[in-house]
Amino acid sequence: MQLGIVGLPGSGKTTIFRALTGGSRSAGAVAGGGKLEVHTAVVDVPDPRLDALSALYRPKKTVAAKVTYADIGGITRKAKEPAHESLPAPLLHLLSQMDGLLQVVRAFEDPNVAHPAGSVDPARDLAALQSEFLLNDMVVVERRLQKLGEERQRGGRDRGAVEREAALFESLNSALEAGQPLRGLDLKPDEERLLAGFGLITLKPTLIVVNLGEGQPAPDLGPAGPRSGTLSLQGKLEMEIAQLPAEDVPAFLAEYGLEEPGLRKVIRASYDLLAILSFFTVSEEEVHAWRLPRGGTALDAAAAIHTDLARGFIRAEVIAWDELLALGGLSEARAQGKLRLEGKDYSVQEGEIVHIRFNL
Repeated sequence: MQLGIVGLPGSGKTTIFRALTGGSRSAGAVAGGGKLEVHTAVVDVPDPRLDALSALYRPKKTVAAKVTYADIGGITRKAKEPAHESLPAPLLHLLSQMDGLLQVVRAFEDPNVAHPAGSVDPARDLAALQSEFLLNDMVVVERRLQKLGEERQRGGRDRGAVEREAALFESLNSALEAGQPLRGLDLKPDEERLLAGFGLITLKPTLIVVNLGEGQPAPDLGPAGPRSGTLSLQGKLEMEIAQLPAEDVPAFLAEYGLEEPGLRKVIRASYDLLAILSFFTVSEEEVHAWRLPRGGTALDAAAAIHTDLARGFIRAEVIAWDELLALGGLSEARAQGKLRLEGKDYSVQEGEIVHIRFNL
């Protein structure tokens, strides 16, 4: 799972990146004549269920699910300036590779960090950032409609397919002209597949991260909209927490009245936003957390573990993680008849242990 962190200048998006990654990052890749830079870091997904299962099995290896965060530069226009053109191609390429976006909006006051627009106004900055993406998508959609019009006249492709695609892009254009992000449209699976290659940014699930100062209340930015969410973090404080030794974190959280590090909040919100669940595999060799789209089947889970398991799938043995803990392991659950045998179309549920029976 890849999440791109974007924001206007002065928003503190790199502070949020360091808060989520502990300050570690790659050397960074530069594109577009040195004007675009991206830093990435891979983070283990904290999961107390995985810790409990690992404590039970004491395996040779415990593997957490991973999230890749990318701190993406390239949005340089000031918040008070109108958007006039689409975003640079290297930036669009990077954004198109992300599963979702974290849009960082500044709410903190800091005399040492001047705001490019001259004042701090998170609602204004959020509107400016979203206008950038709406404009870009509008340019992409209008260009596609123009090409489809030319294709109508030229012929060659199935006329029905051309008309269906044109009708889809007309609906996208209408939404964008009304200022509506495309993620709010009720698209069919085949329409989503068709649009996948166009890099439409407002289609992507988006978490708005409001970057607060220490002890600052969160501003009211109104409803986030479909496939969007809003979360507030004290970015600088969270960055300090992320850089602490693990044993010092609980005391630091208690001192500032925080229940958990911001990383856990962001990951939980991201899983909800992207409609992802966690399931586990357990053995004396390895305890492993896996991701799966909600609604994913036992066959999908087998494929996530290894393609051979999907090819040779026979049955899945399934049990809730906490029930397995109470029983003492897979062997005990099997001996007591507590493992459910499910077929390939079974819909895997959050937190289940999935053991695949297969034959090749």
